[in-house]
Amino acid sequence: MNSSVKTGILFSLVWIIAKMLFFATGILGEEIVPSVMLNILCILLAIAAGLYIVKRKQIVPTSLLEDIKNALKAGMSYAAVVSVFIFFYYSKIDPEFNKHQISEAKIGIQKLLDEPEELQNLRDSNTEFEVMTKQDIYDSMIQGPENFYNAKSTMILSLLALLLLATLNSIFVAIIYRKVVFKDAHANLLDE
Repeated sequence: MNSSVKTGILFSLVWIIAKMLFFATGILGEEIVPSVMLNILCILLAIAAGLYIVKRKQIVPTSLLEDIKNALKAGMSYAAVVSVFIFFYYSKIDPEFNKHQISEAKIGIQKLLDEPEELQNLRDSNTEFEVMTKQDIYDSMIQGPENFYNAKSTMILSLLALLLLATLNSIFVAIIYRKVVFKDAHANLLDE
């Protein structure tokens, strides 16, 4: 197995352990932002460390495209492992989180519909709502959060977001490594 892939898997396990510790201790409660920020940091570290290890082992200089490919190996393996874990986490370990999010959405939608001005604004902004009753509008609006907050949707969205993040981070890290960190190493390899 490539060292970049191993690095991606290692950092995904770090994030999984942290997520399970957050869940076991209840330190974050229903707050998700710290976990997401840690996820972003871990994927960046996986890409940076994976590419660094590969570049330190290099004997001949490689192209920027090859560096991006090596960085993406770490990012893709991280994204795959974390996304699969997220599916199992929200379906088996903490299904109450999605139920809580749906109930919060229901409360918010109900408050919105209970105010006559907001109800009229909704009807004005959406032609379908003009002829619907208040209950029909509620039923229509609640479908969004119910579809969004399930384990499968969360996994797919996480995978897409992590793949996009991995691609962007791989490009930036590869450029920074070539221009700053391994600048002298490339010159020495070319001189020899």
